[in-house]
Amino acid sequence: MLPGVLAARLSDPADLVAAVEAILFVVDAPVSIASLAVSLQQTTDAVLTAVDALRTTYDERNAGFEVRDIAGGVRLYTRPEHADVVEHFLQDGQRSKLTQAALETLAVIAYRQPVTRARVSAIRGVNVDGVVRTLLARGLIVEVGNDPETGGGLFRTTQLFLEKMGLHSLDELPSLAPLLPDLDGLDGISDGE
Repeated sequence: MLPGVLAARLSDPADLVAAVEAILFVVDAPVSIASLAVSLQQTTDAVLTAVDALRTTYDERNAGFEVRDIAGGVRLYTRPEHADVVEHFLQDGQRSKLTQAALETLAVIAYRQPVTRARVSAIRGVNVDGVVRTLLARGLIVEVGNDPETGGGLFRTTQLFLEKMGLHSLDELPSLAPLLPDLDGLDGISDGE
């Protein structure tokens, strides 16, 4: 329920248009006029008028995006004539590779998750704060709570990590056993050989 002052403010058509626009910027799926009307406590006619006003404004100024009617609702989309520019931009972002430090940190998190930043730093032997921020920004890891013992944030990999790695689940991560030193050889070293 909208507070009374906010609902009253939205009775101004310009404010209603702005409110609808703000909602359309954050939704990740088409939203129905009826849902918008209920949420904004306005009539469907008022919301439809606001959506039409947005559509007209975007069309008149040839904005880079447009309002589309799709799947029983409305949503903002990039105009088709700008698809090549958007595609180029997104592909450039995909081409930037992770640094060696980021790959090592990501591997530690993938195999030890959920794991604290301090634990990752201890394993790698260096501070990983900047690398963790990069991995968070790229959506490859996410914070999933706090360690009950230390209070430090716990990190795990995301679905995007699995997609980028071509995995269906973490169970498909390769075993580390073949990469570890032979335990028999280690025993001999400790015996003074």
